[in-house]
Amino acid sequence: MILVGQYDSLYVRRVAVTLHHLGLAFERRDLSVFGDADAMREINPLGRVPSLVLDDGEILVDSAAILDHLDEAAGPSRSLLPAKGAERRHALQIVSLATGAADKAIAIGYEYMLRPVELRYQPWIDRNKVQLDTALRAMEALAPDMGWFGGNKLMQPDITVASALAYFRLRRPFLGDLPSHPKLARLSAAAEAQPEFVAALPTIQEIGGPEAQAGLDRLRGLA
Repeated sequence: MILVGQYDSLYVRRVAVTLHHLGLAFERRDLSVFGDADAMREINPLGRVPSLVLDDGEILVDSAAILDHLDEAAGPSRSLLPAKGAERRHALQIVSLATGAADKAIAIGYEYMLRPVELRYQPWIDRNKVQLDTALRAMEALAPDMGWFGGNKLMQPDITVASALAYFRLRRPFLGDLPSHPKLARLSAAAEAQPEFVAALPTIQEIGGPEAQAGLDRLRGLA
C-alpha cells in the first residue's frame, strides 16, 4: 500500500498511526496539497489528502473511507471501532467531534495562511473559533480520567482526538491560546508517547516556514 500525503495533516497522520498500530506495511508519497497539486489530482480528483493506493492499484480517498477499509482488513477482533450499537455510536460521536473541531481549526489557519491581511474576515474567524472551543469542551466532558476512550485499549477515537490535538498545537500561532482541558492533555501526552505516533511525526520540511521547528516542538509537547 502507498499512503499519499504529508504528516502535518491530521487526516493523513491518523491514517498513518492506524496503519502502524495495526502492523500493516505501507510506503508513503509525501505529496503536498499545494506544492504538488497537479500530481495530487492525478491520484485523487479532489486534490485532497489522504489517499491510499491499495496493492491491486485501487485508490481510496478520504480518511474516513480509508479507516473503514483498514478496520475491515484488520478483522473484527482488531477493529479500532466497536462493531455496532451504543458503543459504536459513542465512538463515532467522539471521532466526529474531533474531525469537526479540526475542520474549524483548518478554516482559521487558511484565513491567515492564504488570505492577504486586508481580506481576512474576522467574523468568520471568530465563528470558527467559537465552534472549535465548544467542540473541545464537549470532548473534554467525554474524555476519561485514566486510560483511553475505549478503556485500556487504544482505539480510533483516541487516535483521531490525539491527532487533532497535535494539529492544534502545531497551528497555535493562528488559533491562539486555547482553554486548558486537562483530560485531553493527559490523553494527548499518552498517545504521543506511543511508537505509532512517533513513527508518524511530520518532518520540518512538511511543516514548512520559519517557525517549523517551534511548531514541531509544540506538536511533541516540548513547548
